[in-house]
Amino acid sequence: MKIKTLVAVLLLSGGVTSVFAQEDCNKNSSISHEAVRANNFKDAYLPWKEVLKDCPTLRYYTFSDGISILRSFLGDIKDRNSAEYKKYFDELMEVYDLRAKYIPEFAAKGMKVPSVEAALGTKALDYMSWAPQADVNQAYAWLKESVDAEKGNSAGAILHYFLEMSLNKLKIDSNHKEQFIQDYLTDSEYADAAIAAEDDAKKKAALQQVKENLVAMFINSGTADCESLQGIYGPKIEANQSDSTYLKKAISILKMMKCTESEAYFQASYYMYKINPTADAATGCGYMAYKKGDFDTAIKYFDEALNLESDPEKKAQLAYVVAASLFNVKKLSQARSYLQKAINFKENYGDAYILLAQLYASSPNWNDEPALNKCTYFVVIDKLQRAKSVDPTVADKANELISTYARYTPKAEDLFMLGIKAGDRVTVGGWIGESTTVR
Repeated sequence: MKIKTLVAVLLLSGGVTSVFAQEDCNKNSSISHEAVRANNFKDAYLPWKEVLKDCPTLRYYTFSDGISILRSFLGDIKDRNSAEYKKYFDELMEVYDLRAKYIPEFAAKGMKVPSVEAALGTKALDYMSWAPQADVNQAYAWLKESVDAEKGNSAGAILHYFLEMSLNKLKIDSNHKEQFIQDYLTDSEYADAAIAAEDDAKKKAALQQVKENLVAMFINSGTADCESLQGIYGPKIEANQSDSTYLKKAISILKMMKCTESEAYFQASYYMYKINPTADAATGCGYMAYKKGDFDTAIKYFDEALNLESDPEKKAQLAYVVAASLFNVKKLSQARSYLQKAINFKENYGDAYILLAQLYASSPNWNDEPALNKCTYFVVIDKLQRAKSVDPTVADKANELISTYARYTPKAEDLFMLGIKAGDRVTVGGWIGESTTVR
């Protein structure tokens, strides 16, 4: 009986101790939280420390309160190399680590808390702000881990400073160029996703400013020109000519940066085509043949690219680019054929109609009679009218060209001498072969 009584007493005393401990936690949490709300960080510190030590999962705001307290202390200390400053900075980092440790537990309770990776991004921002001597590589590593996980859900500040740290790495290590370019492209993509998902006008504007800052950093980095990209990717493409994953990434980046006339783009496309003839690879081989003046081979590759591509929008864009290339070397009939393909793939392709009009305007002569040749400009205007009717976004450009080409249409008296009057139909001959109405 004595043993049973002793056990009961011990159990009772343990329960009492637990109750008292819980009461102390609640009391200290209340005192520290109210002090933080009053910006009385000095009085908040000690009770907050007790809560963090004895019951870190009592309240989620224990961590945000601690961050506020320690930021305040660090801001009041002038000497960042002092022992006191380093003590509080270490405590700040420890708070972030503890928060990351317990975030899954809070989330399991149904609380709305950030992901561990999002919290790591915030830690990185405070690390950069308060570290006595911040390590660029450490800040970059944390931000990259955060951005890679959160993608378009990343906070604007984290997107911004991730690229800034990548740029800082580039400044001290030229071997970081390729990774910096990749960081820019992915970061920019995530910024676009964040902008598209944001409904609040002010927040959207702030994210758009972040995107502009990313572009400015990239342009000022010295890696944005095709010559720099050639220097970065040229040797690596040769070294990775059998690595389809690397070649695909290189082709994508060179295309995005509009470096499709660089030798690196041609070589990556050629090697990729040998491994796996994708639409992008075939397009690159087509450009390579085009640049060498082998237009028949170029057309063969371009046609193959169109067959391999499944997205109608991309097929239309490719056909348009091929048409523009053929137009540049005066292969007008072939250029028109590709513009017609582009329009078939995308009926409201205003730019394709505009280029078709310019194609016709570049070769108006098909008859010995000058007045009939001038009727070609009626067909030109038809195409421009069609362009703005299917695609209002090109209306200004179309109207400007209509105003220009209208000056070259035939005079009524010249057509009258040929027995033609306004309202009559005229067929423009030669390679054009289209009918139009006389105005």
